[in-house]
Amino acid sequence: MEFMGQSFLLHSETAKRLFELCRSEPIFDFHCHLSPKEIYEDKPFDNLAVLWLGGDHYKWRVMRAFGTEERFITGDASDYEKFRAWARVLPYCIGNPLYHWTHLELQRYFGITEPLSPKTADKIWENANRQIAGPGFTPRSIIRKSNVAALCTTDDPVDSLEYHRKLAEDPGFPVKVLPAFRPDMAFTPGAPGFTDWLRRLADASATAVDTFRGLREALSSRIGFFARMGCVASDHSFASVPFRPAADGELERIYAKAYGGGKLDACELEKYQTALLTYLAGEYSRHNIVMELHIGALRNNSEKMLREIGPNTGYDSMDDRPVAEPLGRFLSSLETAGTLPKTVFYTLNRKDNDPVVTMAGNFQSSRTNMQFGSAWWFNDHIDGMRRQLRDLANNGVLGNFIGMVTDSRSFLSYPRHEYFRRILCDLLGGFVERGEYPADFDTLSEIVRGISGRNALRYFGVSL
Repeated sequence: MEFMGQSFLLHSETAKRLFELCRSEPIFDFHCHLSPKEIYEDKPFDNLAVLWLGGDHYKWRVMRAFGTEERFITGDASDYEKFRAWARVLPYCIGNPLYHWTHLELQRYFGITEPLSPKTADKIWENANRQIAGPGFTPRSIIRKSNVAALCTTDDPVDSLEYHRKLAEDPGFPVKVLPAFRPDMAFTPGAPGFTDWLRRLADASATAVDTFRGLREALSSRIGFFARMGCVASDHSFASVPFRPAADGELERIYAKAYGGGKLDACELEKYQTALLTYLAGEYSRHNIVMELHIGALRNNSEKMLREIGPNTGYDSMDDRPVAEPLGRFLSSLETAGTLPKTVFYTLNRKDNDPVVTMAGNFQSSRTNMQFGSAWWFNDHIDGMRRQLRDLANNGVLGNFIGMVTDSRSFLSYPRHEYFRRILCDLLGGFVERGEYPADFDTLSEIVRGISGRNALRYFGVSL
């Protein structure tokens, strides 16, 4: 069997035929963490390690699990030493999506088909770095080579969006780089930097934020600005979506406590977060901005490593608290108020797939279409993607699905879309081969092309 060849993950002739129908579809990556500043400045990368390992906590986690010293992960080792450390780990990652992603990236961007290992590391290092030093390996070049038509970054409400503006005004770069509204700091009163962030929000919005009403007005101002800059998506992450309503007077007292540097108890925090998310959802509905909810992450579990190297460094995991009841009450309250926006739900714990898919079904309409998002983070592997697709098919409309996102900080992550398309086509091909769906390739073509990107463009209202 050829290693990751043309038929990789495609186990039937129907699957292969379907993949040929969608493999060249343009990518709309509507949730990623790329830097618009880096895209605009378009500076070349120093070497393969910088491209591959910088900021990639997926790789960092498996390197730690292998026993690699931290200096070769986030420490002071040279780029070459970090690359060699990754090459030592990778052959043992059998069954991990990182093994496939790594080799898809070597194949698609560098034309390197031999597996990475300690035996091949130096040859691959030299070959890839020679190509990186030439044309075609700046951020913009990689994005265009990846057939990306549009992408959404994740941006703080206080961001000036100057690089989005500059990219939009640049006729030499046709890819749409759109901002997405991600107000993480607004939901973390008492966290380090919260008070400073409030000052920055006040400056950006020219609005006093010393009251809860003022905070909402400031965020509303920024949402309006983001919408004028082309924003079509917002993003929130919760272990479980909060729902504990409170009266306006109580909320003002809670916010005054937080604004003054006081620590909120769990009940106060939930009331504050419920009121803020409810308000923002109404603003998203008013501006036709899709609300993305990432549910089920338990973050920064190692306090020691949080202090030493900070957040987003590979110390998060799945949460296992109940999600259905508060989510249902939250969505129902928005529906009753007429402020329910289009919403995409991502679940980190697969136990929540069926509760969330069936909950979404309670609030479907032509205006507020609910979407069950792609397999996320710890689930964006073969089993996780197959299960997400099957769970959606079992209790929703798979053909209406908006498809894959990279959710990545790496410019080399776009082969993950190919990975997803292969898994999708194999699943659909299996339905046909087993006689569970007719060999109607007109409809099948619409389905695979739609899920590969066209459905998302329509859903978010993005024209190319």
